[in-house]
Amino acid sequence: MHIRRIDDRISVSPQITADDVATLKARGFTTIVNNRPDGEEAGQPAGDAIAEAAAAAGIAYHAIPITHAGFSHPQLDAMAGILADSDGPILAYCRSGTRSCNLWALASAKTGGDPDTLVAAGGAAGYDLSAIRPMLDALKG
Repeated sequence: MHIRRIDDRISVSPQITADDVATLKARGFTTIVNNRPDGEEAGQPAGDAIAEAAAAAGIAYHAIPITHAGFSHPQLDAMAGILADSDGPILAYCRSGTRSCNLWALASAKTGGDPDTLVAAGGAAGYDLSAIRPMLDALKG
């Protein structure tokens, strides 16, 4: 499991398994956000299996699947709500971590985050947010 810390509130990673949940709990994560639709790739763990492991470990689990169709305002709002309501560190995952980082940045911009700061934080975690920079600016208003 390759976790990339974006800030004190959120980290992102590629696909996790149900077996990874205990490690996430031990590392202090209190919330898991699944940004990957089930069946995207053969052999991918089902979201329900990770949700069950999270429930058993006492970790909140949310699914906000992001498909090739891109991001929607309801998805941004759902992520913003999780960011606001989580009582501890959040791990968001998808196939590579990129969609999760992008969703965090877009949701953060929509709730007032500074695009320069968001791009810098994403870059420090290894994610190039330049492709979504115009959307970050537009959401910031």
